[in-house]
Amino acid sequence: MAAVTPIKPFSPEETRWILDSLQHPAVFLNMTHGWPVIRWTAEHLSGCLDDRLIRFRLGRRKKATNTPLFETQCSYIEATAAQFLHWTQHQTDVGLFSKYPYTEYWAYADYKYITVLFQDQPFMFEDVKWSEFGFEGRNGKESTLWIGTEGANTPCHLDTYGCNLVLQVQGRKRWHLFPPEDTAKLYPTRIPYEESSIFSQVDVLHPDLGKFPGFHGARAHIVTLEPGQVLYVPRHWWHYVESVDPITVSVNSWIELEVDDVARVSEAVTKAVVCAMKSAPSDDNADTWLNPTEEEKSSHSENMQYVNLAVMAFAQRKRALSHRTSSPDLRDAQPVKRDSYGQIKHRGDGVKVPFGQHLIPVKCQEEEPKKNAPADSCNAAVSSQEDCSGSAKGKPHVVLI
Repeated sequence: MAAVTPIKPFSPEETRWILDSLQHPAVFLNMTHGWPVIRWTAEHLSGCLDDRLIRFRLGRRKKATNTPLFETQCSYIEATAAQFLHWTQHQTDVGLFSKYPYTEYWAYADYKYITVLFQDQPFMFEDVKWSEFGFEGRNGKESTLWIGTEGANTPCHLDTYGCNLVLQVQGRKRWHLFPPEDTAKLYPTRIPYEESSIFSQVDVLHPDLGKFPGFHGARAHIVTLEPGQVLYVPRHWWHYVESVDPITVSVNSWIELEVDDVARVSEAVTKAVVCAMKSAPSDDNADTWLNPTEEEKSSHSENMQYVNLAVMAFAQRKRALSHRTSSPDLRDAQPVKRDSYGQIKHRGDGVKVPFGQHLIPVKCQEEEPKKNAPADSCNAAVSSQEDCSGSAKGKPHVVLI
C-alpha cells in the first residue's frame, strides 16, 4: 500500500505570502512532515559523514559573568561526528576532544555549509525542502547545518543581509529575539569583526545594567524551538541562540526577500576598512579580534570593486524610487494597514496572517510569568502582553511552544 502524503496546513504559495507579510518572528508547525532531513540526528549524520573531519567550537560552561562569550574567545578542534558522539557519552576514542572534559565544556559545529559537508553526496541536498515554503528550487544547497551540545550558543547579533528560516531537527534550542527598534538598547559593535553580522556587547541572559542601562527597556521575544518546527526570523532582528538539550541539530537557510542596498554598502565599506587596517604593518596587528568564521583574505582592489558595485546598486534603486514617487500609482497612495499583531494586511481583501494551531507568533515576554501557564504545549502561543516595554529586566521568562 502506497504511503499517504501528509497534507500541509499551507501551500507553498500561501506560505510565501505569509513570509512576505510577517514583520515579527513566528513558528510554523506541521510543515515538515515527510521531509527526509527530519532523520538527520547526530547519530544518522555520523554514519553519513563517516571519517570526515568537522571543525568544532568549544567554550567553557560558565557561571554568570555579565559578558558575552564571543567566538574569538573559544577553542577550536577538528574531529569526526563519531568522536563528538563518543565524547558526549563519556566514552574513549574521542580524538582531540580528550583535552576538553565534557563536564566543563560545550561544543558546537556551527555554520557548516551542507554543500561542503556532502559534496560527494549531493542527493542529500534534496532532503531539505524549502520549496514548500514558497521558494521554488531551494533545498539543502542553500542551507547550513548546526550540531551542538547543551550550552552551545551563538552570541547575540543581527544579520545584515536577510531573514532566517530555521528547522529544528533534534533537541531544542532557545531563541532570544529583539526587534530592530531596540538596536540602541543592545549596544551594537563590529568587534569582533564579521562582515555580515553586528554583535551586541550585552550578555542578554545576565545583563550588566550598570554598564548597559538601556538594555533595561529591551523587548525580549523568547521561544524554545522543538523538533520539526520552523522559526522565521525577520530581517535585522537581534538573536541569541542556546542549545538546551544534550544534543541539538538544526538547519538554517538565509534568504533575501528583498534587496537591502544600504546593508550591502555598509558591509562593503566595513570590510574594505577592516582589510586596509589589517594589511598595515604592525607588531601588534594580531587576528585575535577577528571572528574565525570571517573570510578576510580579499585584496584592497577586490574590496573597492565591491564598494563601487554596492554604491551603484544603491544609487540605481534610489533613482528608481524617485521616479516612482514622481509618478505615483494611485493604488499605492493608501496607508499601510496592520492587524493587532502589527502584521501588514492586504489592501482590499482584509485577509490577516493566519495565526492559529499551525502558525504561532513569537510575542514579547511579560515581566512576570503567568501563573499556571502551560509549559510544554506544542500548540500554545507564547504568552505576552501587547505593550511590553522594559521586559528585559534580568533574565526573561521562557515559555515553550
